[in-house]
Amino acid sequence: MSFASSTDAPIYETLIGERGDVPAETRRAAEQVQREVAQALDFSTVHAPLGQR
Repeated sequence: MSFASSTDAPIYETLIGERGDVPAETRRAAEQVQREVAQALDFSTVHAPLGQR
């Protein structure tokens, strides 16, 4: 849900119409990056060599 749908700020709605919902787009991009980083840094499948267990 974007900020504009929960407010009565006509200037903000106009800006979204002209430029897009930058905060929402930024939030989506940040969430995607967080998912990619979590996957890249997931070492749960890495095991110690048999001699070090």
